Amino acid sequence: MTGVSGLAGIVLRYGAFYGPGTSLAPGGFLTEMVRRRRFPIFGDGSGVWSFVHIDDAARATSLALEGDWTGVFNVVDDEPAEVSVWLPELASVLGAKPPYQLPAWLGRMILGEPGMLMMTDTRGSSNAKVKRVLGWEPTYASWRDGFRRELASKPASERAA
Repeated sequence: MTGVSGLAGIVLRYGAFYGPGTSLAPGGFLTEMVRRRRFPIFGDGSGVWSFVHIDDAARATSLALEGDWTGVFNVVDDEPAEVSVWLPELASVLGAKPPYQLPAWLGRMILGEPGMLMMTDTRGSSNAKVKRVLGWEPTYASWRDGFRRELASKPASERAA
């Protein structure tokens, strides 16, 4: 993208990170909130989130730095999903009970308007441009597969190993 001053550059807009070292990792802050049913769905949960595994984000970043690219690129997986879809699926993967569903008015009191926008109004992103221009393909094409492979609860016998 070229600005008034003639500067050119690249902007990478990442989805919600998950995987090692993130809050959506085994033992991560958000993962534990979901496991303990402390991350409810507020309102109808129609906000659409886009995710990206941290390793996929790193690969996209490396590609961006190695090339002479300009522009804005969304680094996300192939499947944006509503909160009302991904949050119960994450709870299931973690072996947790489904999240509570609470009214929007309560969400506004607890989360404020910006938090409620994330729950009900945000729109997911497309990765078509980063795939086409940079040739990037996510290893985890869907958060569903990524959550299962990275976050699935293991039996107690496997956790001790």
